[in-house]
Amino acid sequence: MKKNYILLCILAASCLTTRAQDISQIAQSDPLIITGAIGTNNTYNYSSAGMGYSSPLSNSFYANLNISVFGISMPFSFYYTNDNMEFTHPHFSFNLNPRYKNWTGYIGQSSMEFSDYVMSMSFNGVGLEYNDNKRIRVGAFYGVLRKAVNDDPNDPMARTPEYKRLGWGFKVGYGSNDTYLDLYFLRAYDRLKSLSDYWQSRVSPQENIVVGLKGAAHPLKFLTLQANLAVSAFSTDTRVEEVPTEVYDSKWGSVFDVRYSSLARMAGDVSAGFTFNKVSAQLFYRLIQPDYTSLGLYYVSNNYHALGLNVSTSLIPMVTLAASFSGQADNLSNRQLYTTKGYVYAANASTRIGKGLSLMAGYNGYTQAQSDGTAPVNDTTRVDRITQSLTFTPSYSFETNSLSHGIALSTAWTQNKDRNKFATGESDVTSLATNLSYSVNVKPWETDFTVSLCHQESKGYKTKYISNIGSLTVGRSFLEDQALNVSLTGNLIYNEVKDVSKSLSMGFDCSMSYTLKKVHSFTLMAGMNRYGDVNVNRRRSSLDNYDITATLNYAYTFSLLEIKRKNAAKK
Repeated sequence: MKKNYILLCILAASCLTTRAQDISQIAQSDPLIITGAIGTNNTYNYSSAGMGYSSPLSNSFYANLNISVFGISMPFSFYYTNDNMEFTHPHFSFNLNPRYKNWTGYIGQSSMEFSDYVMSMSFNGVGLEYNDNKRIRVGAFYGVLRKAVNDDPNDPMARTPEYKRLGWGFKVGYGSNDTYLDLYFLRAYDRLKSLSDYWQSRVSPQENIVVGLKGAAHPLKFLTLQANLAVSAFSTDTRVEEVPTEVYDSKWGSVFDVRYSSLARMAGDVSAGFTFNKVSAQLFYRLIQPDYTSLGLYYVSNNYHALGLNVSTSLIPMVTLAASFSGQADNLSNRQLYTTKGYVYAANASTRIGKGLSLMAGYNGYTQAQSDGTAPVNDTTRVDRITQSLTFTPSYSFETNSLSHGIALSTAWTQNKDRNKFATGESDVTSLATNLSYSVNVKPWETDFTVSLCHQESKGYKTKYISNIGSLTVGRSFLEDQALNVSLTGNLIYNEVKDVSKSLSMGFDCSMSYTLKKVHSFTLMAGMNRYGDVNVNRRRSSLDNYDITATLNYAYTFSLLEIKRKNAAKK
């Protein structure tokens, strides 16, 4: 019984995917190629503090088999692990994307590129696309966008019910990558009978049509205009009575039933790009109306608009400068209790001096403020925050006859502050993080050494956290073909929460990898970490707890059968 149960687990994790193939190249492809790989991953964990947070032994096994028939690839795979012995839901996916010249077919679980406001989901069905890579492109599809979830309502672990969702759509485009115009259409709807009567009374079936238009133009040599717009008609409940045709324009009646639960909304963005010598700038505006919905999208934010500007230049020799600013506000419907506005701004600079010295610096900031909506804002709870950060990253590298050196420093300062005049500062946090590393490659020894020191300090409301980390890593390759790689790392970590706790830990890690005859791969990793309380009033000795971890991985790649196309010259 147990063996059959394990077999079900393996079959549940199995998947079949047939990938794209250019049909015009079939005659030039090999008749049959069978390749694959098998492997295992094994991890052992032990902690003197107890094993409540991880399994002591974790094992997994996987196998992949790829069958290529005249270039059409059909990979099979399965995966088994002792961490998950529960039989859930069989996963079987099929995908075939045959290609012939400028045509591409979609069969099974596939995805087709559409407008960001129209569709981003994959579909399980059929589709066809034509693209001559010059001017004309056309595509259409029909399939299932979402499977039904119809669990037993008496099951305490029942998933959220969902209707089976079907969809079809098409796209038509003309133009090059720089100047083009594309039209998109999507029709999506829930199948009412895909849920039981119990769930139908509690979950509303929906339907939707979306029309999108996307384009770009170059009216002037230095000017680029782009637009991406979409209009959506959406019914929140298809069981609601339809609106009489004399009340509205019925030209959409063949593809969409207008109901008293229907909404019409739009979303889009426009931008203008300017280029003058070594200066580039882009001005953009985005608007997504309240309740904008497309059933072809996994998720979309709505009820906001944003305006922004991006500028970059390299006018100064060897220096690149970039800056951006954008503002965003919600509550476009004026129905929210409050209106929230936010501003995002950034400035970055980078330069390279000589062959080895590089300097990078940047500033990023975000402010959020709240104002009245349908209700006045209470001054004591008003949202008024600022988050900002400064970074500085210099690096320098140089070489001698026997050594290669690299030095890097990274520093980051971050502040999250509540600017409300009545704020007590309980949510304010200021952090400073610095990391200094030095690496050297000793050429005669073919060995790499890396030393790093890291300091982090965070201050909050009546608290302060400090962390210091020092580490040393040594790595080397062995054998003539450098098939054996060994790496050793030691680190020392000190953590302190002011007036609360102090802790010290010391760790060692070893990693070895070996490749045999290019088909067998072995990896061994082991580590030990000792840690303990170093407070003056500690109840136990320092570093008296320890964790041990060991991992052994193996992979074997093989070619099971090869029937190759005969060479015309040999004939």
